[in-house]
Amino acid sequence: MKELRLMKGNEAIAEAAIRAGADAYFGYPITPQSEILEYLAEQNTEEAGGMIVLQAESEVAAINMVYGAASAGRRVMTSSSSPGISLMTEGISYLAGAELPCLIVNVARGGPGLGTIQPSQADYFQSTKGGGHGDYRLLTLAPYSVQEMADFVALGFDLAFKYRNPVLILSDGVIGQMMEKVELPPALPRRQTGEPWATTGKTPDRERNIITSLNLDALKHERHNLRLQEKYRQMEAEDTRYTTNLCHDAEYLMVAYGASARIGGKAVEMAREKGVKAGLFRPVTLFPFPSKALYDAAKNVKGILSVEMSAGQMIEDVRLATECSVPVRHFGRYGGVVHAPGEILEALLQLAADSGQPTACRKGTPLPADQAQ
Repeated sequence: MKELRLMKGNEAIAEAAIRAGADAYFGYPITPQSEILEYLAEQNTEEAGGMIVLQAESEVAAINMVYGAASAGRRVMTSSSSPGISLMTEGISYLAGAELPCLIVNVARGGPGLGTIQPSQADYFQSTKGGGHGDYRLLTLAPYSVQEMADFVALGFDLAFKYRNPVLILSDGVIGQMMEKVELPPALPRRQTGEPWATTGKTPDRERNIITSLNLDALKHERHNLRLQEKYRQMEAEDTRYTTNLCHDAEYLMVAYGASARIGGKAVEMAREKGVKAGLFRPVTLFPFPSKALYDAAKNVKGILSVEMSAGQMIEDVRLATECSVPVRHFGRYGGVVHAPGEILEALLQLAADSGQPTACRKGTPLPADQAQ
């Protein structure tokens, strides 16, 4: 039976990890995601025979601990915020190269550099295009509610083991810090059976397994890379997720994820009240991006507005998906500033007013300096 609680998004992720039967969590505190580590540490899960929770000495140490536990076939996770994820990227590339399942949570904040502790969506490129070295991808889930923060933990573990690949939950400081009602599932039993590929020692049935991302034979490593690319295509075919709202008769589409989708949904309602038929297309998986679904949704629209808390990163995938068949503009706030519904509404109305102009492959105009407060 599900349990109803009022929780922060970060707390919901932590509680969901316990209930999903996670074996271990390794992390390091950084705002605005520190509650994940703090909540897990307060539960004394290891003393109760549950998951191991350890604050590592750094993000670099944490991701390498994840590598070790994942190699043993365990359900293991970590969490951080933007600069911390940057420190983890070498280890994440190793995890992807070694085909090790794990769950990584990024509660993003404004950058570049140390930036600010305020929410941002400027980690889209890092999350969906690899982020570290080599040709690898992370299956990336983008929650827009506290409920999805909780739901995506069990889903993330399932997808990680399905593909033997790291899965990233890309949240932001808004969703991580806000409080909402959340339905928590009953606790799952901890997985007892081992994985046939795991480094659990030699058995009577097989020789010992060796897990590595190193291959000095270029042709063998090319075959390995080709197999990875085939796996990413399988993700696109089987696990692309998205939602739509008021898109059935929309003349203008807003594409947004995470906190931007929540705020943008209100702007869509306000646009409808003013006679502009707007709809919201929300990618749930940022990789694989729901390109085909967006292409189909955009066939009968006059324009698209990509709304992001960034200088415009997802807009590249929006334009690729629509093949520049309709005008696509960007509206964003930068460096940790959260946009208001009224600002997005103005951008939607301007898009409608300019409908028909040849702007399909031109980036949107940055926010005027007098409005960047």
